[in-house]
Amino acid sequence: MSDQTRRVLLAKPRGYCAGVERAVRTVELALQRYGPPIYVRKQIVHNSHVVRTLEQQGVIFIDETNEAPRGAVVVFSAHGVAPVVHQEAAALDLRTIDATCPLVTKVHNEARRFAAEDYDILLIGHEGHEEVIGTAGEAPEHVQLVDGPAEAAAVRVRDGRRVAWLSQTTLSVTETRETVEALRDRFPDLAGPASDDICYATQNRQTAVRTIAADSDLVLVVGSGNSSNSRRLVEVALEAGAGAAYLIDDAGEFRPEWLQDVRTVGLTSGASVPAVLVDDLLRVLAGHGFGTVEDVESVPEDVHFGLPREVRDLDRG
Repeated sequence: MSDQTRRVLLAKPRGYCAGVERAVRTVELALQRYGPPIYVRKQIVHNSHVVRTLEQQGVIFIDETNEAPRGAVVVFSAHGVAPVVHQEAAALDLRTIDATCPLVTKVHNEARRFAAEDYDILLIGHEGHEEVIGTAGEAPEHVQLVDGPAEAAAVRVRDGRRVAWLSQTTLSVTETRETVEALRDRFPDLAGPASDDICYATQNRQTAVRTIAADSDLVLVVGSGNSSNSRRLVEVALEAGAGAAYLIDDAGEFRPEWLQDVRTVGLTSGASVPAVLVDDLLRVLAGHGFGTVEDVESVPEDVHFGLPREVRDLDRG
């Protein structure tokens, strides 16, 4: 039986965003249309459960485009790719399907626009992240990476009146704002995107976890370690007052000792996490006396993106 003084605050929104839903559905429909094997460059989304599930259905994940055999079907991940990747695919006669999130495509378009106007582009993001690599590849001679406000002081540009900032879509809203402010202190004429690059889902999930964190002795974030938006949720929870916060891939990584002296558990998941993983963890928590679950909705969310044209006609949902 659950103890009524023990509860779970279940953040909403959580889990799949529209871009992830679109990317995963694209791969599923590509399998339906072309049959296995389907090749996916990099992880389609940053979640190990999703990757394993698709591998079982006949998907082969590759790191580089030239690992796919000539003429194969290759899906580009939600994080986007640089133009050179499209060129490599064409040279290999690959049949490509681009599952890049439309919000990432927006940042790519902004990078091309600022580069065409000969701006130096300060790209706020994490070095090595696939999204950053893809965006920087749109205009490599114009882009400098800035990883947090501390790096703003080291930026060097050709002309302080022709500088623009862009950002990775999955960053902490607060840290990105601080970085932009630090850059603007140095470059008062700093230009930026027409609208914030941090995607709606990242912002909404950070708002949701901030809402429950102050009332939670423990916050659990379901998400894979290579998921930038999931890692940010842990940081936001701690900043907002959670007693403790942990990132776990699934219920198998949960440690019962975390519940010592805990009366309220906050629970959320990153934007690339299927709902079944949260459901599994709720059952585990119920087994430890946390069967009372309160939904806490902070921001209504109803966003959908159309599928790539190669598979759009197959979608029945």
